[in-house]
Amino acid sequence: MKILYYDCFAGISGDMNLGALIDLGIPKDYLVKELAKLNVKGYKIELGNELKMGISGTKANVILDSEKHGHHHNKKHEHRNLADIEKIIDNSSLNDRVKTKSKEILKYIAEAEAKIHSKSIDKIHFHEVGATDSIIDIVGAAVCIDYLKPDKIMASTIELGGGFVHCAHGVFPVPAPATAEILKDIPVKKGKVDKETTTPTGAAILKAYVDEFIDNTAFTIIKTGYGIGHHDLEIPNVLRVYICVGAEEGIYNTAEAILIECNIDDMNPEHYDYIIEKLFNLGAQDVYLVPIIMKKSRPANQLSVLCDEKDRKKIEEFILMETSSLGLRYQNVTKAMLKREIINIETKYGPIRIKTAYANGKPIKHKAEYDDCAAAAKKYGVSLKEIYTEIDKCYNA
Repeated sequence: MKILYYDCFAGISGDMNLGALIDLGIPKDYLVKELAKLNVKGYKIELGNELKMGISGTKANVILDSEKHGHHHNKKHEHRNLADIEKIIDNSSLNDRVKTKSKEILKYIAEAEAKIHSKSIDKIHFHEVGATDSIIDIVGAAVCIDYLKPDKIMASTIELGGGFVHCAHGVFPVPAPATAEILKDIPVKKGKVDKETTTPTGAAILKAYVDEFIDNTAFTIIKTGYGIGHHDLEIPNVLRVYICVGAEEGIYNTAEAILIECNIDDMNPEHYDYIIEKLFNLGAQDVYLVPIIMKKSRPANQLSVLCDEKDRKKIEEFILMETSSLGLRYQNVTKAMLKREIINIETKYGPIRIKTAYANGKPIKHKAEYDDCAAAAKKYGVSLKEIYTEIDKCYNA
């Protein structure tokens, strides 16, 4: 199992995260090329090697064309709302995985700001996230993690720092209100230094990506990266990340998840297609219906949704608001999973995505993506059976 581990002993910010991931080995040219797909003008990204208290790492800095000099954290920020930034991302040629994760990070920040200021999410103008440099930090994180493709992402308890921080609306004790809101239900600690060490952007990146927060780890470190921060503190102001290999667990991996269920006997069945699609869009890992018989022998369906803990609340709210159910139940479950990956194979009917499962490093089963097969059959005017026959021939060649 390939693990990306965040060691947040000195917190995390958007630029520290970007520097650490580049230091881990992601090609700088690849990042710059992918960020160019945003079609955001007026900046350049500097990625250079620096030392912080004797530790060598990568420092990421976004320089706006309007600046001759200046520090990453001393810039005059543009104001954009969530829709403005989502439009920039949606209109880019980035892949869908990067777009989805970038918008998820942004939404966590928007939701936190909206709650703090008692405004609707569409009325929030991002003093920090709306700036070009912060957009680059967020989308850059999504680009880098998509490049690494870890099987699991883990993180330590997050150091928040101490003292006070200057926000757009005044001076607040650390953590900043948005950071505190984003990190609800996530393990944190504070007071190691008298400075803000974790920013809202850094917090939102972790919330969007981390599968498990744990300090006692059992893995083998393959590679280490350091992202250099801008502060001079009593401790090294760096973010440390590892690429690790998890402990041997046999032919499959395990992970924790939440199973949410409810019984529905009074809803138009036509609505299920919409409900299922929306649940997947909200982060559900699996959604399924089971026919059941309820009281008075009424036929019904049990709706079951598997998800991560971080997505539980929004999925529960959606079920209660969009279905006829008046209540639901949930439980913690453990999943056992074969390692899998999706690859593209070239056939005479074009590229087809194939999901392959592995045991002990060897492929043991595969399945073609139905949507790709159906699209190819329609495009070339052949039967679905012919498409699958061609796939098996190419896969085993």
